[in-house]
Amino acid sequence: MKHFFTENPFTARKPRINLNWNDYNFSLKKAIFLYYLQMLKLFTTNKNPILKTIKRWLLKNGRVLITTSTSAGIVILLRSLGLLQTWEWGLYDNFFRLRPIEPLDSRIVIVEITEADLQKYGHPINDQLLAELLQKLHSLQPRVIGLDIYRDSPQEPGHEKIVTALENIPNIIGIEKIGMENSLGIKAPTILNQKQQVGFNNLIIDADGIIRRGFLYIFPENDKFRESFPLKLALSYLKREEIEPKAANKSNDLQLGLGVFNRLKINDGAYIRADAGGYQFLANPRKQGSFHTVTMNDLLSGNISPKLFKDKIILIGYTALSVKDFHLNSYSTRLFTPPQKISGVELQANFLSQILSSALDGRANIKVLPEPVEWLLIIVFSWIGANLSWQLLLQKKSILITLFIGIGLTGISYVSFIYYGWWLPVIPSIFSLGSSAAMIMFHLAHLKEEWQKSTEFLQSIINAIPDPIFVKDKYHRRIVLNEAYGKFIGYPVENLLIKTDYELFPPNEANVFWEQDELVFKTNQQQENEEYFTDAQGITHIIATKRTLHQDAAGNLFLVGVIRDITERKKMEENLKEAAIRLELDNAKLKLLGDTLHHQANHDPLTGLPNRQQFYERLSQAIEWANLNDQMVGLLFLDLNGFKAVNDNLGHFIGDLLLKEVAQRLQGCLRGSDTVSRLGGDEFTIILPGIPGKLGASKVANKIRHTINQPFQLENNTLSVGTSIGISLYPLDAEEIDKLINCADTAMYEDKKQHKKLL
Repeated sequence: MKHFFTENPFTARKPRINLNWNDYNFSLKKAIFLYYLQMLKLFTTNKNPILKTIKRWLLKNGRVLITTSTSAGIVILLRSLGLLQTWEWGLYDNFFRLRPIEPLDSRIVIVEITEADLQKYGHPINDQLLAELLQKLHSLQPRVIGLDIYRDSPQEPGHEKIVTALENIPNIIGIEKIGMENSLGIKAPTILNQKQQVGFNNLIIDADGIIRRGFLYIFPENDKFRESFPLKLALSYLKREEIEPKAANKSNDLQLGLGVFNRLKINDGAYIRADAGGYQFLANPRKQGSFHTVTMNDLLSGNISPKLFKDKIILIGYTALSVKDFHLNSYSTRLFTPPQKISGVELQANFLSQILSSALDGRANIKVLPEPVEWLLIIVFSWIGANLSWQLLLQKKSILITLFIGIGLTGISYVSFIYYGWWLPVIPSIFSLGSSAAMIMFHLAHLKEEWQKSTEFLQSIINAIPDPIFVKDKYHRRIVLNEAYGKFIGYPVENLLIKTDYELFPPNEANVFWEQDELVFKTNQQQENEEYFTDAQGITHIIATKRTLHQDAAGNLFLVGVIRDITERKKMEENLKEAAIRLELDNAKLKLLGDTLHHQANHDPLTGLPNRQQFYERLSQAIEWANLNDQMVGLLFLDLNGFKAVNDNLGHFIGDLLLKEVAQRLQGCLRGSDTVSRLGGDEFTIILPGIPGKLGASKVANKIRHTINQPFQLENNTLSVGTSIGISLYPLDAEEIDKLINCADTAMYEDKKQHKKLL
C-alpha cells in the first residue's frame, strides 16, 4: 500500500503538514540522548551535596541499574526486530478467545448463499435471481442492504432486471476491490458507482495469515478517498441517528457518535514496521455466530419472519465452501483442533458491528500505548525483576515471586483488554522481568564466595567473648559467628554459616532480624532493640540485640551484633503487667455492677422501660429544655382496656408477655427524643419534647391507639386490647409537673369513659 497517502477524509481538504511518526520517534530519541548527556556532565562537574548523594545511591545500586538497562535494551532490540511479534499476536488472540461471549448484534442480518443454494440455483448466481432477491429484501423494509457480491460484469439472464433493481432500490451498498501493488482491482456495478453507493472490501492479512485489522478509508493517488464497505453501511445506518464522522483529537482520529477509532501506526501494539497505509484500525470481532443468519433459499421461499429484517442492515454474501471466501481472525485458531475459518461476509459483518457498537453503545475499541510508554513499561519491569532478586537474595523465592508477578501482569492485561480495550505489551514486559531477575541471580551466585577472605581476622577475637556475637555483610550473610552464638542457638557454627535467617528461624523472627539489620546498613546508626529468638530445641527466648556498623581496610561494611538473653527479666515484667490487668478488670467489673444497679433503679424490670423515678427526671429535663428553647412538651397518659380480663382469664404470665409487647409497640411509634415509661400495672406515660401543639400530640396518640388495637399473638393466644389515652401540654394546660400529670390522667379517664359508652 505504498501508493496510499495519509489524509483524513473527515477533515477539511486543504494543504497541511503531516508529521511522520518515524521522524517524531527519532526526534524524541535524540532529545532523550541529549538530556542524559547534559545530566552526565552535571554529575561530573558539580560538587553540590545533593548530587553527591545521588552519586552514592548510583554506586550502591549500580548492579541493579546496569542489569535493568541491559535487560530492557535487549528486549527492546528483540521487539524492534519483530522477534516477539508472533508471541504477542498469539496472546492477543487468546485474550479474545477467553473473553465472555457477547450477545447477538440484532441490528445485522446475514443472508448467506450456501452450498445447497448454489446446487439449487447454480453458480454464479445470475442477475435475474439476484434482482429477485434484492426486490424481496426491499419489500421487507430494511434500513440498508449490503451486497457483498462482485458484479463487475453481467451474469445473464436478467441483467436488465438487476440494473433496474439497483436503480430503484435506494438503500443498496455494493462492493469493489481496489487494486494494490500486484493485486488487480474489481469494479463495482456502474449504477452504484454513479449513485456513490459503493465501499471497498479489501482485507489486511498479518504475516501469520490472521486478520486483526480493518480499513475505514483508502486514499488512492490522483483520486478522492474511498470508504470501506463496513463504514459505508454504518454511515448509511447512522444517518437516521444524525451521527456523522468528525475529527476526535489533534491526531484527527475518526469519531462516530460515542466511539473513537484510533488510526493504526506502523509500530502500534505488537506491530513492527507494519504497512499502515490508508486509515486502519484494530479489529474487535465477536465470536462466530453472533448475527442472525438466513439462507437465500429460505428468503426466496418465504420461510422467514418479516420482523427479522425491518429497519436492519442486511448483508448478502457467499458462505459456500466452493467459493473459497474464508479467512482467519483472532477467534479462528484452536489449541488442539484445526483453525475454524470465518466467511468473508461474516468478517465484514464483524467490522460493521464494531463500528455500530462503538458509535451507538460505546463498546470499547482496541487501543494501544504509545511506543515510548511501552518502552517505559519494559524498563520498569526490568527494574522490578532486578531489584526483587537483588533484595531477596534467595533464588527459589525470587523465581516464585517473579512468576507470580508475571501471572499478575497477564491477569491485569486481560482485565484491561476485556473491560477497557487496552492491548498492553505483556510478552516484552514478562521477558524483561524474567531476564533481569535471571541476570541478578547469576551475579549473586558468583558473589557467594567473594567475601570469604574478609572473615578470618574477626574469628579469633570474638570467640573469647561470652555473649553470642554475629557478623554479617551487606547482603545479610553471616560471615563470622563466635562459639557462644552456636551454643545459644544449639547448632554447630559451621552449619550456621551456610544458612540464612529464613532457614533457621520462623518467618516472623527472620523478617524482624532482616529489617533491623537493614536499618543499620541504611542509617549507619547504632541500634538496640528487643526480639524473639527460637533455638534448636524450639525454646523461644527474648533477647536484646545491639547492632553496630564497621568498615575494614578494604572499605567493606560489616554489621556486628551482640546478643543478651533477657527472658527472665521479661517474665517478671509480664507478671507485673498481668497483676495490673487483673486489677483493671476488677475495676471494670465494679463499674459494670454499678451501671447495672443504676439501670435497675431507674427502669422497670419487666419491660425495661424507664420507671416512675426516671419518668419524673425525664419530664423535668424536658420542661427545662422547653423553657430554654421556647417550646412545648406533650405528655400522654395511657392504660390498656381489657388488661384485667387477660390477667384473670389467661394468667399473669400472659399478662406480663402482653405488657412487654405493648412496650415494644410503643417504642416503635415514637421518635428517638421521646420517652415512654411504665408507671405500674398497665399504666404508661409518653413524653413528647418539642411537640408543635395539640394536633401533633393527637396524631401521635392516634398512631399509638391504632398500633395497640392490632391483635397480639402470645403463646398460641390471639388477644385484642385497646387503650385509653389522655393528653396534656406544657405550658398550655399546666406549668407544674404534678398538675401536668393530673391533667393527662384526667383526660385519660375521660377517654376511657367515652370508650365504655361506645361499647
